Amino acid sequence: MLKFESLRNPFFLILILFTASFAFGQTTKYSNEFMNIGVDARAFGMANAVVAHTDDVNSGYWNPAGLIHLEDKQIALMHAAYFANIAQYDYVGFAMPIDHYSALGVSFIRFGVDDIMNTTQLIDSQGNIDYDRISLFSAADYGVVFSYTRKPVTNDYLSYGGNAKVIRRVIGDFASSWGFGFDLALQYQRDDWSFGVMLRDITTTYNTWQIDEDIFDGVSDQIPEQEIPETTEVTLPKAQIGVSRKFVFNFDYTLLAEVDLNMRFAETNDIFSSESVSMTPAVGFEFGYRDMVFVRAGAGNFQNELQLDGSENMSFQPNIGAGFRYKSIQVDYALTDIGDQSAAIYSNVFSVRVDWKLFR
Repeated sequence: MLKFESLRNPFFLILILFTASFAFGQTTKYSNEFMNIGVDARAFGMANAVVAHTDDVNSGYWNPAGLIHLEDKQIALMHAAYFANIAQYDYVGFAMPIDHYSALGVSFIRFGVDDIMNTTQLIDSQGNIDYDRISLFSAADYGVVFSYTRKPVTNDYLSYGGNAKVIRRVIGDFASSWGFGFDLALQYQRDDWSFGVMLRDITTTYNTWQIDEDIFDGVSDQIPEQEIPETTEVTLPKAQIGVSRKFVFNFDYTLLAEVDLNMRFAETNDIFSSESVSMTPAVGFEFGYRDMVFVRAGAGNFQNELQLDGSENMSFQPNIGAGFRYKSIQVDYALTDIGDQSAAIYSNVFSVRVDWKLFR
C-alpha cells in the first residue's frame, strides 16, 4: 500500500505527477506510455525485438499482421509488478482466425496503483485531524485494442493489419480521460526470414481529460503557481521496423535472432536523435530445443543519459528469459534490466499462452 503521511494535502503531488505530461502543452513526447511497456514474457526476454516474427495471439499488440498465422483460437495472460509491487501491470489477449485469409483479436491492458490514501479531507472545517476522513482511491490506465489482419489472395507471404485502440485513464474521482487511436502494420515471412513494420498512433492518439477544478481551487493557497492542466493530450506517432531469421541445427535445436529499430517522431534521449525523429535499436535471441524448451536474451532501450558533470553516458536495458511449452500450453518468464544498467525499472514478468485445441 502506498501511504502519504503529510497533513498538507500530499495527494496533489500524485495528481500533479499524473497530469504533468499534459500540463505544459497539448503535444507531449511520452503520453500514454503505459501502452508502450509491452506484453508477453517471451517478448520481454528478447528485449521486445519481435515485430518481424510474431505469429501468435500477442501479435495483436506487437504487430497485428502476425495474427494471420494463427491456426486456432488462442488466449494469453500476463502479469508484472513495478515499484516494489506498488504498481500492477496486467494483460489479457484473445485472437482467432476467421478464414485462410483473415484473423482478428482483442487485447486488454491495465496499469495501475491501488489503495492510495486520499488525505485531502483529513483536516475538518474546525481544523481538527480526523483519520476516519481518509479514503482510498486508484490511479489506473486502461487500454483495449481491437485487431484485424488480412493477406492478399495472390500472396501467401505478405499480410497487413491494423489496431483500433480505446484508452481510459482514471485518477480516483478527481480526473479521468478517454482516448482513441489507430495502428497500421505489415509483415512478410518467407522461408526462414521475416520482416515487419509497426506504425503506432498513426493519426496521433487524443486523450480528452475531465478534471475536478474544485480540487485545485481548494489548494490554491498551498500551490499558488499551479494551474488547471490542459484538457487535451496528444500521443505522437511511433514506428518499429524489424528483421529476423530462424536457424535450425540437427532438427532439434533452433536459434531465432531479430534486430529492430524503434523510432519516435520527436527529440528524445535515444542514441540517434534529432528534432524530428529519434531512433534506438533492440536485439533479441531465442534458443529452442525441440520446440519445447526455450532460453532467451536481448538488449534494448539504448539511451544517452546526462551525467552530473554534464557529460553523456550510454545506457541500455539487458533482459533474459525462459519458456516451456507442453502440447497447447506455453509458460514464459522474463527478468528485465539485468544489473540495473538503464534507468528503466526492472521487473519479473510471467505469462501464459493457451491454444484453444486444448479444450477439444
